[in-house]
Order: sequence, then structure tokens, then C-alpha cells
Amino acid sequence: MAQFDMALDQLQAYRPTVAEPDDFDEFWTSTLTEAGQFDLDPTFVKIETGTPVFDTYDLTFSGFGGTRVKGWFITPAGAEGPLPTVVEYLGYSGGRGLPFSRQTFAAAGWAYVIMDTRGQGWASGGYESTPDLSSDAGLHHTPGFMTAGLTDPKAYYYRRVYTDTVRCLEAVRGNPLVDSSKIVVTGGSQGGGLSIAAAGLAPYVGIDLAGCAPNVPFLSHFARAIQITDRDPYHEITRYLAGWRDLVPVAYRTLSYFDGVNLGKRAKAPALFSVGLMDLTCPPSTVYAAYNFYGEDGGNPEKSIDVYTHNDHEGGGDYNTGRRLEWFAELFA
Repeated sequence: MAQFDMALDQLQAYRPTVAEPDDFDEFWTSTLTEAGQFDLDPTFVKIETGTPVFDTYDLTFSGFGGTRVKGWFITPAGAEGPLPTVVEYLGYSGGRGLPFSRQTFAAAGWAYVIMDTRGQGWASGGYESTPDLSSDAGLHHTPGFMTAGLTDPKAYYYRRVYTDTVRCLEAVRGNPLVDSSKIVVTGGSQGGGLSIAAAGLAPYVGIDLAGCAPNVPFLSHFARAIQITDRDPYHEITRYLAGWRDLVPVAYRTLSYFDGVNLGKRAKAPALFSVGLMDLTCPPSTVYAAYNFYGEDGGNPEKSIDVYTHNDHEGGGDYNTGRRLEWFAELFA
């Protein structure tokens, strides 16, 4: 493994042309309006986990299409609100898993939310997961989720997941234990991409986030990623288009509605990114493309990026967790 992408000074200046459809805002406005027709109906059911220093709740809310999306809501035991709140989205293949496996941010004294990713979770197991019940989920695609519904933006898998991220924010901010003015979003890999999507879409529904911390984010600058890496999950798209040769223009048009570069431009929240310069899964140039454009149409919020020069997709690991703890504490103060 070596640094295979651009030199750091080139990455810092990298501002590629990323296609953006003329109806991008209309597409997401109508998508979120459609989702809003379903009763959010958030429920928080307290459960026992064997960790008495925390109060843990089984979270359920209505996401895209009314699908009941699962999650965990964890607070310090006996805490009284309102609390600063960290909402975490999960990496590819991950699900909410077992509630006692992720408690670091609750241990810091904050409310902590883990959102399940519909249709995924095989790497985590654990409690009841969230299905992907959309009829669009059955369209032809390669194994995995990157090409499910790829021929139509309205059918694409990530339309449903991105919408779930926003609905999760709406569900959580109404909880009396949550300080709605101090909500941050975070996650690694796919979770980082979902954090960017949530930050970009939150303004469409009038949510002001306190921060966004994408760690080695996925789902940005698709065209570049497909060009320079043969690792999954991006390579799922390559395999698909190697067979469906006639669908290349259609597929790239669909992906443009979901590109973290285009969504991140619209974000208003301060951001802390991270990147691994030897990352073969989410190449550094794709991360920097999202970072360099982040917030441009949202008032240019403060942003910074932590660079891990000798790391692959693990990025900063626990070093990055510590960095986020410090940064969140600054924001919440």
C-alpha cells in the first residue's frame, strides 16, 4: 500500500467539475415533501442492556415511504434534558447492532443516536433491523446496494437512505432529552457520506445542525472513484456497467443527485472531515472534492480536515474518535 492518488498540495487545491442536474433542488424538495406525508411517529422504548450507567431506548420512526426505521437512543443514566446530541450513521454493511457496543459519545455526557441503514446490517447482527421494503429495491443490480435502482434517481437506493437520515433528525429533535440547537452528525465511510448528505439536506426542512464530522467519507465524486479504485463498494458500479454498457450515461446522471460534492455544497453546519492518504476504498481525491466544495452554497461555514498520511480506509481510527470528542465538546460549549 502506498500513496497512489494526487500529492497533498494538489489534493488541497482539487476542485473538479462534478455534474449537477438542473432540477437538483426540485428533486430533493419533492422527495422530502413526499416523505413528510407519512406520520413520523417516533417511539423511544426503554430497554435493559446490562449497562446501568446508561439509559438505552429502542428508537423507531417512519422513514422514506413510511418504512419503520430502527435505531438506538442512548443517554447517561438519569440524565435530564436538554442534552447535546450526536447522531451517527453507519458504514457499508453495518447496522445498529447491539446497543452496548457503541457508547463512547454517551459516555461523554451527551445523548447519542445510532440510525440503522435499511437493508444492511449483516456485519453487525443484533436486534431487529430495518428492511428496504420499496418496490424499487427489486430492480436488477449487482450484489450490494450501489446499483439498486441506478437507472432512475427516484428509484435509487440512496434516495431512500438519504431521506431516512433527515427523518431521523426530525424524530430525534422532538425528544425532550435533546437540545435541538446542539445536534451534530457523524459517521465513517458510508456513515461519513450520509453525514454529508444529512448536512446538505437539513436546510431543506429547516434544521440547523451544530456540526458535521464525516470520517473518511464514501459516496462523493463517484466518477473519480470509479476511475481509480477497483475496491468495493464503488467497484459494484463498475461491474454493473461492464455488463449494462448502454446504461453508462443514465447511471452517471442518477449518481449526480446523490454525490456528496453536490449535497455538501448546500451544508450550513461547521465541518470536521478526515482522510487517509493511502485509502483505496474512498480515494483521497474523492474526499477532498467533497471537502473543498463543502458549504459553498451554505454560507461557507468553518471547516477543517484531519489528514492521516500513512493510513488506508481505517483512517484515524481511535485517534479520530478522540479528535471528534474534542471538537464536539468545543461546539457544544
